[in-house]
Amino acid sequence: MKKSMLLMACTAILFLARSRADEGMWIPLLLDKYNIEEMQAKGFTLTAEDIYSINKASMKDAIVIFGGGCTGELISGEGLLLTNHHCGYGRIQAHSSLENDYLTDGFWAMSGDEELPNPGLSVTLLVRMENVTQRVLHGADGLPAGQRDSLIMNRMARISAEAVAGTHYSAMVRPFYHGNQYFLFINEVFRDVRLVGAPPSAIGKFGGDTDNWMWPRHTGDFSLFRVYAGKDNMPADYSPDNVPYRPAKFFPVSLAGIQEGDFTMVFGYPGNTAQYVPAVHIKMLTGDLYPRLVEVREKKLDVMNDWMERDPLVRIQYSAKNAGVSNAWKRWIGELNGLAKLDAAERKSEFERQFSDWVGSDPVRKEKYGELLRRYDELYRQYTSYRVLRDYYNEVFFRQGVELLAIAGMFHPLVEQYAETPAPEAPEPYLEFLQNRLTGFFDDYHAPLDQELFPYLMSLFDKNVDDDFQPEYFRAKKTAFRKNFDEWGKSLFKKSWFDDPDKVDAFLTSFTRSSVKKVMKDPAYMLFKDAMDVYQNRIMPHYIRLEKEIGELDRLYMAAQMEFQPGKRFYPDANFTLRVSYGEVKGYTPLDAVYFKHYSTIEGIMEKDNPGSYDYRVPEKLRELYHNRDFGRYTQGDDLPVCFIATNHTTGGNSGSPVVNARGHLIGINFDRAWEGVSSDLVFNPGLSRNISLDIRFVLFIIDKFAGAGYLLEEMEVVE
Repeated sequence: MKKSMLLMACTAILFLARSRADEGMWIPLLLDKYNIEEMQAKGFTLTAEDIYSINKASMKDAIVIFGGGCTGELISGEGLLLTNHHCGYGRIQAHSSLENDYLTDGFWAMSGDEELPNPGLSVTLLVRMENVTQRVLHGADGLPAGQRDSLIMNRMARISAEAVAGTHYSAMVRPFYHGNQYFLFINEVFRDVRLVGAPPSAIGKFGGDTDNWMWPRHTGDFSLFRVYAGKDNMPADYSPDNVPYRPAKFFPVSLAGIQEGDFTMVFGYPGNTAQYVPAVHIKMLTGDLYPRLVEVREKKLDVMNDWMERDPLVRIQYSAKNAGVSNAWKRWIGELNGLAKLDAAERKSEFERQFSDWVGSDPVRKEKYGELLRRYDELYRQYTSYRVLRDYYNEVFFRQGVELLAIAGMFHPLVEQYAETPAPEAPEPYLEFLQNRLTGFFDDYHAPLDQELFPYLMSLFDKNVDDDFQPEYFRAKKTAFRKNFDEWGKSLFKKSWFDDPDKVDAFLTSFTRSSVKKVMKDPAYMLFKDAMDVYQNRIMPHYIRLEKEIGELDRLYMAAQMEFQPGKRFYPDANFTLRVSYGEVKGYTPLDAVYFKHYSTIEGIMEKDNPGSYDYRVPEKLRELYHNRDFGRYTQGDDLPVCFIATNHTTGGNSGSPVVNARGHLIGINFDRAWEGVSSDLVFNPGLSRNISLDIRFVLFIIDKFAGAGYLLEEMEVVE
């Protein structure tokens, strides 16, 4: 018993040490209580209220959600906004054509009149947040799961509505610690956001997918936008009469540079992590899910990359899609390697053995938590199968799968409405929506690429999904074509009309009730419909049920872990709400006898220069500046810095986040993580977890020396 208690104590000390090794994504409202003393001990010179305050302008007033999945920061009193190139990529692509290829050539507005509007793009600022746990959970204990969920959802909706009644703000309540706490967020959304500048992809995406997730890095991953408002400084729809937004706070931009050991803070919107999951979750990812997803995405990338290399138009059309497919593919590989190196599943299992000893040593705890881990094992045996099926259907038939089937799926609501129930003859609103959506879709669609991808995906689906869970139409066709998926693909694309924009437009223009028969007879729709039926009726009900049951266990397990380790500072998993992470500039050792220093320079760009590769073609202007050593005031010694690494805990969603120094000045833009440490979404590794940031001095150099847009620096507060 003494040995067991000693092990438990050692484990608690280990977890405490890990939580202090720059691990954590902390709630800004609670920094004064949990973090500010440690931050100041690391060198931070400001206060918690300088970071988050509702009584005065603070850093939170300069942080935005950019679009739907990135972070951005305001860097001038005229609404100038900085984020990553890859965050603005879709907007840059939308403005690009063969005549004006802003992806290849870059774009720079030399005055406000030249800034480009972006319909549908918004940025969101946090007004304030509030702990509403008691209001949400009052009286919920002991209720059956369904009744409890209903009570909580109703309260969340009511609290949100009451908080913004009579205002132009929006609000949401989000769960933290797996539903053990709840916070209210009140936001202000600005809907007029214009493109100001973006370097060419040879800078903003330098290294492409080859360098993605890797260090050392030499990518100038930034783009500039401007937030506009009405003349009253309030959010407004796009109008030529709108004026640049005047923020309550913006970040001073620092030329002071960085040294190893310097304090760094990342302030942004991390998307999703799972730090507190049981060992069976890790085993599911590494043994069943990730290997299958890596395989299917590898096939997609092979086909896309081949076409993009051959055809400049396809490269423009598929750049954003390719980046989306590649990003997760490479991260999954990194997570597999990182989790194996950490022996993460076994470490989790060892923790669970000690947790079980603690539970078993007290009758009350045994009654409350005694069945927890057994139930996890039982549920994950079922859940793993349905999770794999769900993700595989998405990868093949729906999200980022065969796009012909995605087009067919867009017509499914018409079939459901007009084939089975009485309805008016002219569904103008949906037809107009569909026409607009498909116009944009066909702008970035190449049917021959899609046809070439079809047999690869169908073959993998057949290999990895049991016959019992294959759509009936799929089984019939694979039999008819004797599993010659290439011939089936040729037949399918020849007979379907969904890949022809003219035929689609003619169908929508002349639509009547009887038109749905043409949709229903199309072979692409028939395949989509059968796949959707299996997905909706045989996969998702079980998946959703098991997710809810596991979610209930997660809530209980989170509470149990906090009770088991009362001395540990727990940070909540990321859920795309505003968080602070802090650490220091620091190199690392990825392999024996290899050390990566903490920053990269323009020398590395020139070393990688390869005119024969789209990802490594250094622009001639940049070569000229390099050879003339014309770096201006943006140097560190004799070098022009490009990127740096630090120990801040980040994840997806932190892309575009400001990286600030001990004085709260902007020193970089977060854009990636080192590949060896991407498993930090599940298990943080202090020796290898490094966030990668673009040095702000390289940003200023590109704007000033490369683009000749130095007028933009005049509206910034540049500090030494």
